[in-house]
Amino acid sequence: MPHKFLPLLAIASAMSAFTLQAQPMPETELLMGSYTQGKSEGIYRFAFNSETGMIDAKPLQVIKTENPSWLTLSRDQRYLFAVNENGPGQKDVVGKVSSFAIDPKTRQITPISQVQSRGEEPTHSSLSYDGRYLFVANYAVNPDPGGALTVLPVGKDGKLSEAVQVLPLGPGSKVNPERQMSSHVHLAVPTPDDKYVVTADLGADKLFVYRYDASQPKPLQPAKEPTVQLPGGTGPRHTLFSADGKHAWLVLEMTAQVAVFDYHDGSFKQTQLVDMKNKGVEQKNGGGAVHTSPEGKGLYVTNRGEANQVVVFRIDQA
Repeated sequence: MPHKFLPLLAIASAMSAFTLQAQPMPETELLMGSYTQGKSEGIYRFAFNSETGMIDAKPLQVIKTENPSWLTLSRDQRYLFAVNENGPGQKDVVGKVSSFAIDPKTRQITPISQVQSRGEEPTHSSLSYDGRYLFVANYAVNPDPGGALTVLPVGKDGKLSEAVQVLPLGPGSKVNPERQMSSHVHLAVPTPDDKYVVTADLGADKLFVYRYDASQPKPLQPAKEPTVQLPGGTGPRHTLFSADGKHAWLVLEMTAQVAVFDYHDGSFKQTQLVDMKNKGVEQKNGGGAVHTSPEGKGLYVTNRGEANQVVVFRIDQA
């Protein structure tokens, strides 16, 4: 049985991660990103048995690269992209993005290219469905320059070219003076029809929507409805679309909630707002990532902080 990769979301420890997809494939390999200020060295490639849930303790390969805090696989699994997140106290004043080749037979990973993200703290990336561009969310703790969305061309050989667009977002909503004085872009994803790119700006309490046209030198332009306003102080973080492209779920980090939307042709209509917090319990919460179960009937959302939970919702199939 051929091996397949499951990308993992990288957090502070290389071993502390969860799968972005889950399929019944006994012979699977996992890719784990990490922060490298401590003992971690970069990206770790592990053997994983999805039937037993066991991960081999010894990695199959270690790919040395600085702070690969988010990993993105090409749809044919021939290429891997990693944001190299810079941060306060580090020598690099801007982040970087790296690309790697994956050998289809041995699964060995080798570096191809590295370019600047043209912003601070790149925290998320995604590929257009046609594979021509990588969209990078620069979170940017500092208000100057603030958060930005960067568009990087991707060659047929997986090589990244310098940015063709850097789109500043914001301004910050300032509802929470500690975290929302400026733009903080946390995500950038294409819509399922590949006609739009949606970004979540935690600092602005907004989604920004761009029309995508790969035939243009600057492929992103503001959509007819360019923003989706969220309640002040909620902090939108991660967006996920349903398989049929008709619905979207948005994690609100700062209030630990999930906003549910109907979606059509670049337009979002909110239909529900669900709380993840434990009722009657005083503790720090923080919404994180969101994913669906393989059959599409369950929604899994991480609630970080003191809650430290994976919250499971049933998706109404009606």
